[in-house]
Amino acid sequence: MPRLLPALPLLAALVLGALPVRAQAPGAGGPPPAVGVARVEPRAITEAQEFVGRIQAPQRVALVARVTAFIDRQTFTEGAEVKAGDLLYVLEQAPFQADLAAKQASVAQAAAQLDNAKLAFTRANSLLKTPAGQQAAVDSARATMLSDAAQLQAAEAQARQSAINLGYTEIRAPIAGKIGRSAVTPGNVVSPGSGTLTTLVSVDPMYVVFPVPVRTVTEVRHALSVSGATDPYGAFRIRLRLPDGREYAQAGRLDFVDNTVSQGTDTVVLRGTIPNPTSPVGRELVDGEFVTVVLEGARPAEMLAIPRVAVMTDQQGDYVYTLDKDNRVQQARVTLGQTTPLLVAVRGGLTQGQTVVVDGLQKVRPGQVVAPGPAPETAHAEAAATGGAG
Repeated sequence: MPRLLPALPLLAALVLGALPVRAQAPGAGGPPPAVGVARVEPRAITEAQEFVGRIQAPQRVALVARVTAFIDRQTFTEGAEVKAGDLLYVLEQAPFQADLAAKQASVAQAAAQLDNAKLAFTRANSLLKTPAGQQAAVDSARATMLSDAAQLQAAEAQARQSAINLGYTEIRAPIAGKIGRSAVTPGNVVSPGSGTLTTLVSVDPMYVVFPVPVRTVTEVRHALSVSGATDPYGAFRIRLRLPDGREYAQAGRLDFVDNTVSQGTDTVVLRGTIPNPTSPVGRELVDGEFVTVVLEGARPAEMLAIPRVAVMTDQQGDYVYTLDKDNRVQQARVTLGQTTPLLVAVRGGLTQGQTVVVDGLQKVRPGQVVAPGPAPETAHAEAAATGGAG
């Protein structure tokens, strides 16, 4: 009889190999995943909001002719900066000089007539003490003297008007600023009805005007009321981001909140003043230019904050992963406030002292137990952001 015992181990191996193997759940029997965490704590953050604004020159002058005359000379370079009082245009002066000379001659004639009238009145008044004197002659001489005095005043007024008109033949800059292109060239006749010859705008400082929602205005007024600053607008400062994305080097100050709400947009116009000094590339702020306005608090404010990398977003909004006392992951919906490059303020959804997951977010799910540890890089970043905000 043949022996079958040596074949039994082989048969058992084949049977066991055919049986299904139950897969183990991920992490079952293994250590919990390690994650980096940070605590929800107050941080010093400078509150800031961004709006679209427009640069405006505080002073704008449209230069027009005050008299009718030919333009004799243009003495400025279009697009250049001029000083107050600089000569810009010279109109034809000869007719006005001749008119002034004629009026001055009329003044001299009226003055001579008045002198003669005064002498006649003096003689008539002295004869009144003699039998040859008559009161009627005195009265007539006095009336003539007063009439000649009035004629002299009229002649002097006409001479002054002629002098004023002659002065109008020199058009000077009423303010310092940047001048635009000339609408009329020399040789053309201009008059008060000819319209604007050129436009002059001031350049330093400049205004920035920007509309904000009514809610923001309410927050601004509240901040101004509790700031305690002697400057009524000292609780805020203004920074600009130029059209090419660069941050403007100069900081400005809020100086005006309009008293009317725009019915169409439900916004209120705010205005700030910002320096515009000369730089190697010229003055960077130009009248009418669109910029991004960053309205920020003058001093950092204490508010609950977490690292920005801890925040995730889905269709329902922003959320973070928090840890309970058993190091179990929980999902928390949050309402965010002011942000910095590294931190984000939390207006709702978290309380001080809670722990949020910062590093290893891709490895965790709600309900999972994890092994928390400090995130050195994040802690360093938070310290840097806090110091920078101050």
